[in-house]
Amino acid sequence: MTVAIRTEGLGKRFGAVRALDGVDLDIPGGSVYALLGPNGAGKSTTIRILATLLRPDTGHATVAGYDVVAQGDEVRRRIGLAGQYTAVDELLTGRANLRLVGRLSRLSRKAAHRRADELLQRFDLTEMADKLVRTYSGGTRRRLDLAASLLVAPEVLFLDEPTTGLDPRNRSVMWNLIRELVADGTAVLLSTQYLEEADRLAGRIAVIDHGRVVAEGTPAALKSQVSGERLDVVVVHSDDLPTAADAVKRMTDAEPTIDRDTLRVSAPATGIDTLLGVVRELDATGVALADIGLRESTLDEVFLQLTGAAA
Repeated sequence: MTVAIRTEGLGKRFGAVRALDGVDLDIPGGSVYALLGPNGAGKSTTIRILATLLRPDTGHATVAGYDVVAQGDEVRRRIGLAGQYTAVDELLTGRANLRLVGRLSRLSRKAAHRRADELLQRFDLTEMADKLVRTYSGGTRRRLDLAASLLVAPEVLFLDEPTTGLDPRNRSVMWNLIRELVADGTAVLLSTQYLEEADRLAGRIAVIDHGRVVAEGTPAALKSQVSGERLDVVVVHSDDLPTAADAVKRMTDAEPTIDRDTLRVSAPATGIDTLLGVVRELDATGVALADIGLRESTLDEVFLQLTGAAA
């Protein structure tokens, strides 16, 4: 499998701030690779360097086989980019924006018109297509910006928090379009704050914190670092949370987490015997349960353990 993106010891400073501190990535073509991390971890800086918008201070990076510094023109011919902020022309209509991007991407006039109309429909922009973009809401502009980034199928596509602000329907549309591009061989580097998005789309994930990759692997492998299974106990009455937490702690030999908003107690578990033991203890003490069960660890828990921050 060809390597679409490779970085070795990538570093970048902004004054006294070290934004990247030796980032190593190896991303194959025809795959989705996600970057997760707290705000300021270095995700956007990584994408901006790979898209030739920033020069690294140290290290080396190639995209589609070309050096991002020495061969920037070749890199730009082979990539697509949707940044955190929309980049559409407010003085044009939505349809004209997409047709313009299509022509600049060397599509024929007919192909540019056809692809623009297709994306306008898929992103539910048809009714707004012939209105000036300056009249669009922020969410509508974002949808148009994403449609523009998907007009052609580049070798490598960079998406920096692409679905922030989208409603569930349009987020689902975006996910399906990404899958179609990947099936055609495009490599997608995705920076996201939606853990569900990374879990559903990415074959591999890198967790970045303070400019370093602190963990890397498939979603399943990352989840296994926290615990293979977790026990969730939901009580009916908030007064029973301390009793439930004590029972869970005794049976799991782990300090449970307590969510007072959802009346949930959670801790690592070692199988069905743990669950049965907690049920027996709580039944003996008369604690009323709304729910109890075993589940796989979530990326949210992985993120919290690795970075010390909530996703």
